[in-house]
Amino acid sequence: MTIKDIAEISGYGLGTVSRVINNKSGVSDKAREEILRVIKESNYEPNSNARLLKMRDGSVIGVIVKGNHNFLFADIIEKVQSAFSDVKENVITEYIDEDGDEVEHALRMIRDKNLKGILFLGANIGFFDERMNQVDIPCVILTTNAQSLKVGKISSVSVNDEEAACEMISYLINKGHVNIGVIGGTLSENQISFSRYKGCEKGFRENQIPFRPKTNYVPCRYSMDAGYEATKVLLDKNPNITAIFALSDIMAFGAIRAVNDMEIRVPEDISIAGFDGISISEYCIPRLTTIRQDTATIASRGVNLLLKNIHYECESEHYRAPFSLIEAESVIDLNR
Repeated sequence: MTIKDIAEISGYGLGTVSRVINNKSGVSDKAREEILRVIKESNYEPNSNARLLKMRDGSVIGVIVKGNHNFLFADIIEKVQSAFSDVKENVITEYIDEDGDEVEHALRMIRDKNLKGILFLGANIGFFDERMNQVDIPCVILTTNAQSLKVGKISSVSVNDEEAACEMISYLINKGHVNIGVIGGTLSENQISFSRYKGCEKGFRENQIPFRPKTNYVPCRYSMDAGYEATKVLLDKNPNITAIFALSDIMAFGAIRAVNDMEIRVPEDISIAGFDGISISEYCIPRLTTIRQDTATIASRGVNLLLKNIHYECESEHYRAPFSLIEAESVIDLNR
């Protein structure tokens, strides 16, 4: 029986269970009573020989956010900060450019702040090199899978971006679209967009539809302006496209605006789909068909992983959060 088992049985987070075991404040009477009941029934005893209950000297948790215009990250940040607040943890949140070096920024924060753990929201894992050996505090990456990293003990929580993108391409093809354009990201293997791009290739391949990157793909940054410009470039190269898959909802909003400015109707003339499932996608015109990431799970899993690694000696964990394809109004069925 471990503290993780106690958390799962009681239904409370690791941070809350840790506070009860260590007789700390900040826990409701109901939670304390339920956790103590589970501990008693399970005959749980803390294992000091396994270096459990390892407390860090730092007093603050750092959160490094990649990019300044990502509505998905804003949603996750809100949930992350709320979860840390519930267990009385202080948090410092800092933003860097989407092309910035998060490891360099992390090392600077460790020098300047009294950190005991870091959450990275969005990450280019190419930056996670031998410099991470200088980081002696727990790290968790959200929205980017870090399983391939060979440096440091870094956990991660992310959706399977490749499978999600593949599912969207298959969906568009099943709706009768074969000339499909893709916009977004770069083809750097260390970026989230690369996994999504590979998912697109897989979707075309599995459905035996040719994909021609030279005429059907335009890279761009994660912003509405970039999505707007990329769409114009894409349609200039290939005006016969019937559907556009933007690798983020933010880009998709830019694409919708660009298409409308060209006096092309969505979805009657061109269908548009996105990725992320941010709340505003339900209020744009037309409502956006998209891949929705489970931000509540991403946030809660990330917070619990970091708290567990702050207080206990643990191996790295890499959790895949669920995703779902949300069918809305921005894609038309050409088979009808």
